[in-house]
Amino acid sequence: MRQSRKMDHLKYALELGDGPRQAGFDDITLVHNCLPGLAWDAVSLDTTVAGLPLAHPVMINAITGGSDDVAGMNKRLAELAALTGAAMAVGSQFSALENKAVWESYQVARRIHRDGIVIANLGAHATVDDARIAVDMIGADALQIHLNAAQEIMMAEGDRDFRNYLENIAAIAAKINVPVIVKEVGCGIAKEAAAKLAATGIACIDVGGAGGTNFVAIEAARSCQVINTEMLSWGIPTAASAFEVSATLPENIDLIISGGIRTPLDCVKGLAMGAKAAAIAAPALRLLTDHETVEQAAEEFHRMLLQIRRYMMLVGASQVRELSSVPIVISGFTCKWLTARGIDTSKYAQR
Repeated sequence: MRQSRKMDHLKYALELGDGPRQAGFDDITLVHNCLPGLAWDAVSLDTTVAGLPLAHPVMINAITGGSDDVAGMNKRLAELAALTGAAMAVGSQFSALENKAVWESYQVARRIHRDGIVIANLGAHATVDDARIAVDMIGADALQIHLNAAQEIMMAEGDRDFRNYLENIAAIAAKINVPVIVKEVGCGIAKEAAAKLAATGIACIDVGGAGGTNFVAIEAARSCQVINTEMLSWGIPTAASAFEVSATLPENIDLIISGGIRTPLDCVKGLAMGAKAAAIAAPALRLLTDHETVEQAAEEFHRMLLQIRRYMMLVGASQVRELSSVPIVISGFTCKWLTARGIDTSKYAQR
């Protein structure tokens, strides 16, 4: 069952479109700087997330692992990460806790991306011992703990008990020796939840907002369920979630933006919202499936990084951290959402 589920996730992530809820990036406009005052060589993509130095701000988010039939994809993702210097998170490692035979489907990431940033992954019902095993299994530099209640309740075999998550996260953050990143899986994180998570000792939040790959739709397709649009649209749009979280987090906890990052400009907008990095999953899959070789996919990835540098120049930011100070105009649904939630949107336009 788990092997077919993992392969189904890859299949439907590629076949099904984003949405139907929009991520909100069209509501964000960067203010052009006609006097950037920069030389091209001064524009740098390096950043730091959860204390980890990254060569650039585009991460490959958790995608797969846990069965023989997807190990090849994790190998190719690791090759893409190694060729581009991207940090890479593996998919949920719970299957490996149940069956040591599938460890290789995760360990291939570290073997290929030997000197890069590799991130372990578990759900929030994990124990401290689970977390230690997951981290040691791949020599991880960080642990990603995912929150995916909407996906779980769509699966016949999914979890139905979501109690004690905060306590579990706090225990793991206190006991393991790598930074902990908490990530939603397509429904976003609100400011109230961000404040509670910030008190657990974690190092970073990945908003994983609505508007990108839709795991409710994926699980419905897997089980041949007919789901109404209201359920498929559930969640906080990525842009709104990023602003809510960035307005809430203390300075010592970083933000990653994910959920519908589809273009270099989406990435730069996310960084301007306060994120230290932007994470992609389905786009990384498509890069590998649309090109014959990993090297060709890496060339396309590097073109994306080049375009990010161009946008940084056009707003006068020489460093990723400077993007959080450039003026942006928030309009449309995102502006209405943030206003209703008590977040002053005008301050972003006056930075």
